[in-house]
Amino acid sequence: MTKTWTWSMTGYQFEGKSHQEIQDICVTAGFSGIECVPPLLQGCTTEEIQTIGGSYRNAGLVIETFHLPFSSEDDISSFYETTRRKAVDKACLWMERASAVGASVGIQHPTTNRFNVDEEGLDRYFNSIGKSLGVLLPVAEKLGFIIALENMLPAGGGRFTSRPAHFEQLLSEFDHPGLGFCLDTGHALVAGGEDAADFQMTMGSHLRAYHLADNSGDRDSHLAPGRGLVNWTKVFRRAAEQKFQGAMCIETPPFAKGPDYSLEAWKSLVTETDALVEESLG
Repeated sequence: MTKTWTWSMTGYQFEGKSHQEIQDICVTAGFSGIECVPPLLQGCTTEEIQTIGGSYRNAGLVIETFHLPFSSEDDISSFYETTRRKAVDKACLWMERASAVGASVGIQHPTTNRFNVDEEGLDRYFNSIGKSLGVLLPVAEKLGFIIALENMLPAGGGRFTSRPAHFEQLLSEFDHPGLGFCLDTGHALVAGGEDAADFQMTMGSHLRAYHLADNSGDRDSHLAPGRGLVNWTKVFRRAAEQKFQGAMCIETPPFAKGPDYSLEAWKSLVTETDALVEESLG
């Protein structure tokens, strides 16, 4: 088995930096690009966003994925229609901006509330997200875009999409060329424990993005890969078996003194993650 993917870095680690500074870090460290995020484009016109995307391509970098908004008000599974519709409208706007910067995959939190589906009713969540996807997927299709639903933390237990079975049902009810999944390794460990790999297995060929983060299994501490208890051998071997060819987003800072990390720290993050892959694939 061989590594068929590249590494990108979440744009949330670069808030406050210029795009030139971000590009310099990525090129020096060995990232293929970034996962773009709303704060990096806030206040920009479509033309300015297109120019920003072009500057990354000119630097030899790519922006494959874009993290769509996920504040409490951005709940596409909300039971409140006013909230849900506003969240959908906002997601549509940011999909258009994501496409303008060059991204082809949008990472979408299926919910931003933390309630237990066993108490609130799983069918109510599927009813709400179904209405939202009914609007979002045609927009994505028009843009040549994929919406990748991310697995969530359990938030005390039973949160929507914190169980592999929820993704099985999403596929069963809403299978569409524009719908995919994003595996968050840290979320999977906290939610699944020893069965964390079940998320990746369930998502299967519909995996369109990865968020790589490590932790001790009790909280989403966003440690650099290899600094916690995630079973990276399982993650990387499964990705290699599936011949995943996108940019896996490392969603953590370097394991070093911050917050103004040195170029050496950024380079070490990439080389250490590469070493995990080599060890995993043999």
